[in-house]
Amino acid sequence: MRIAMLSDFHLGYERFREDAYRQAEEALSQAAEKSDAILIPGDIFDNREPSPDVLAEAITLFRNLSGRKWGAKVISFSGEGRNFTSVPVIAIPGTHERRAEGVEDPVDLLGLAGLLVDATNAQLVIEKDGERVAVRGLGGIADDRFREIIEREKPRPIGGMFNIFFFHQSIYELLPFSKDFLRTDELPEGFDLYVNGHIHGRVESRAHGKPFLISGSTVLTQLKDGEQEQKGFYIFETKTKEYSFNKINSRRFVLLRIRIDGRSPAEIEAEMERLIKKESAAGDRPILRIEIEGVLKDGYRSLDLNQQEIISRYRDLAVVEIGKLGIESKQQTGVQASADALPDGASIKDFGLGVFVDKLRENKYDLQRNPTELFEMLSTDESKDKVVKKVVDRLLE
Repeated sequence: MRIAMLSDFHLGYERFREDAYRQAEEALSQAAEKSDAILIPGDIFDNREPSPDVLAEAITLFRNLSGRKWGAKVISFSGEGRNFTSVPVIAIPGTHERRAEGVEDPVDLLGLAGLLVDATNAQLVIEKDGERVAVRGLGGIADDRFREIIEREKPRPIGGMFNIFFFHQSIYELLPFSKDFLRTDELPEGFDLYVNGHIHGRVESRAHGKPFLISGSTVLTQLKDGEQEQKGFYIFETKTKEYSFNKINSRRFVLLRIRIDGRSPAEIEAEMERLIKKESAAGDRPILRIEIEGVLKDGYRSLDLNQQEIISRYRDLAVVEIGKLGIESKQQTGVQASADALPDGASIKDFGLGVFVDKLRENKYDLQRNPTELFEMLSTDESKDKVVKKVVDRLLE
């Protein structure tokens, strides 16, 4: 059986809203053509309370899949999730969809509508031509509770079948920010394949000697080195144990660096314009992040660099972001310096959560609300990245 694994669509992501929908649509369409079943380990949506327009986008995507003729089908289901279809399109909620216990999340709604199988804390079996594959899902859970749930539920494989464990969590080996983050050797043993979401860069590793795969997001969310690779999804063949990465037509992202070496703002702007014209010559309106490092020519300040005018002038050719790193100071401080050093695929939110929880423990936090839930509350407004950065900066003082 061929199993497709694609994740983190982030439908409704404000910065690249059209890209999020278009690239999720292409990934799902390709995956349906090339596989017998689809696994989506979380973050279909960018917001736990998506607008009606964004819900409509998701409904359109999954309605198209449910109308296809599938060779495989779901033949059994048990657990907390929702299943009103035999179509083998299986999903769990991620951290962006996570809500308080007992409150419906948007993946629940898609499951209730019969557009996919909601495998939140559930076990199901897919069958095709006599071959059976067991899937154990566990939706995005607060990192400090994941071990507790694993110990309580004790997920186990089903004998005589190929077994997949799929989830949506931070992994310490990839995001070494908090001792709460799970290590791969703490995953339940005995499964033939481990599939995770959450990390936006592609990962091929091992857990208990078996393949551990993360397909990464289908849309660009962080303008960093690790996101320059083309987006796509994995297909795993259960009989041969072989897998391949299938690329989709994702918008090109290029990270450019300029050493200013005592140059004037006018000279720097001319260099930026040259780079923008060169990278946008193909006509595909790429995403460009230009990082400027070094010391300005004597007599000039960082404010003398008119970056907004350049961003506006070339907006029809490229999506441009300009980072002025260390122009006035050779030493960065606070959360931004730490954020720039994050591993590929990591986010400022992952880093902030780890610091936040550790600091609460150091100060003997004793409120009733779970620390991770408290962090989520602090980062729910429209400017959540700014809010998180402010909180972490205060904690780092």
